[in-house]
Amino acid sequence: MTSTLPRELTHLEVLESESIQIIREVAAEFEKPALLFSGGKDSIVMLRLAEKAFWPARIPFPVVHIDTGHNFPEVIEYRDKRVAELGVKLIVGSVQEAIDAGTIVDETGPRASRNRLQTPILLETIARGKYDAVFGGARRDEEKARAKERVYSFRDEFGQWDPKNQRPELWNLYNGRRRTGEHIRVFPISNWTELDIWQYIADDQIEIPSIYFAHRRPVFERDGMWMAEVGLLPHLPGEHVEERTVRFRTVGDMTCTAAVESDADSIEDVIAEIAATRITERGASRADDKFSEAAMEDRKREGYF
Repeated sequence: MTSTLPRELTHLEVLESESIQIIREVAAEFEKPALLFSGGKDSIVMLRLAEKAFWPARIPFPVVHIDTGHNFPEVIEYRDKRVAELGVKLIVGSVQEAIDAGTIVDETGPRASRNRLQTPILLETIARGKYDAVFGGARRDEEKARAKERVYSFRDEFGQWDPKNQRPELWNLYNGRRRTGEHIRVFPISNWTELDIWQYIADDQIEIPSIYFAHRRPVFERDGMWMAEVGLLPHLPGEHVEERTVRFRTVGDMTCTAAVESDADSIEDVIAEIAATRITERGASRADDKFSEAAMEDRKREGYF
């Protein structure tokens, strides 16, 4: 009689299994979880993992998008299409509505961005929904402040993050204890890399917004980055618009998310490009991370993703 040894899991299968286990554990342990969704590649993978975690049932928690009003149209179109396909509830926290109501003040000037304005809207949306666990798509390889995160990231009653007040996670044991008003940010893909994300998208044949692939677009150069010309940023002296072949490595507010020059117009080409680069996607294309050495950490302490 012959015996068949179990097949050894691939690297991506191990990551997928770990993430799905975390998602299921949160759904079982917490009363009102929610999943943050930006329409970017990481949150797209997160949504796919949640779909797999509960299939054939529907995802048992809502998707939350904090809309700055300056999102790329391709991303909003993808968000609405994907949510409709899954039949999941979409909760939108609107920065524009808060500006119109006078509860927050829009920034002005050539370097104005609504990115920081997302934080109070996110905290308000979490409080209004009474969510006690919020899934995010952050990865440790993105940025040094995010490398400090635990999988279960404790937030106090003000939604703030203190890197010195995080709980140990020995042997993948997670502590979800919290008091009323506190919540946990959960990062199931913390151990994934940008390359892992793209290889998973390729293997699973996941549709993503077209702006992740090379295309011709009007751009202008600012601080060594190619900003999309969308009529939101006044030009500084010496800046001029030109058309170039670019793609976006990360998705965010149009006023702070830059493109990179690239001819990668397929997933295979993107994977080859990412495998050869030494610069993280945020380092290459996020103006909001360049204000200071601790820009991301400062925003996270205030309640950012």
